[in-house]
Amino acid sequence: MSGRTARWFGAILLAAWVALAAAQGLPPKPGPKDLCPVCGMLVSKYPNWVATIVYKDGHAHHFDGAKDMFKFWFDPAKFAAGHKREDMAALWVTDFYNLQAVDARKAWYVIGSDVLGPMGHEFVPLATKEDAADFLKDHKGRRILSFDQVTKDLPAKLDDGRF
Repeated sequence: MSGRTARWFGAILLAAWVALAAAQGLPPKPGPKDLCPVCGMLVSKYPNWVATIVYKDGHAHHFDGAKDMFKFWFDPAKFAAGHKREDMAALWVTDFYNLQAVDARKAWYVIGSDVLGPMGHEFVPLATKEDAADFLKDHKGRRILSFDQVTKDLPAKLDDGRF
C-alpha cells in the first residue's frame, strides 16, 4: 500500500470511528497532535478539561476547556473558516468530579472559583446542579450558569478576571 493510499485509508477509518462514537453518544478523544482551534494548545495534555464539538459530518474540534469551547461556539468562523453553528451535532465537556463526558448543553458551569483550568479562570463543568452547588461552596465560586446563561462576552471576562 502506498503512503498516499495508507493516509486515505486511515482518514476513512478515523471518520468512521468518529461517526460511530457520535452515534453511540460518546465524543471522540483528542489525539496527541490535536490543537485547540482557539488558543493553539495541545488538548491531550489536559484530559481533565477536554471539551469537544462534533459536527454532523463526523469531524470534531477539541478544546482545552469549556471557556475556549464557548468562544468557538459564539463565533466558529473566526477560528475555523467555513464552520457554522448549525452544522454542529453535539457539544461535550468533561465533568470536573467524575471526568466523564457530559452533554455541554445539559451541564452546569461554575465561574469565579479557586480552581483554574489550563488557560486560567474557567467554566468548571458539572453534570448536575447539585454538584455545581457543592463545587461552588467548596471552591469559593461566584456563580452557577446553565449553558443558555453563558453570554458571548463572558469568556473574555473570565480571561480578564471581570466575572
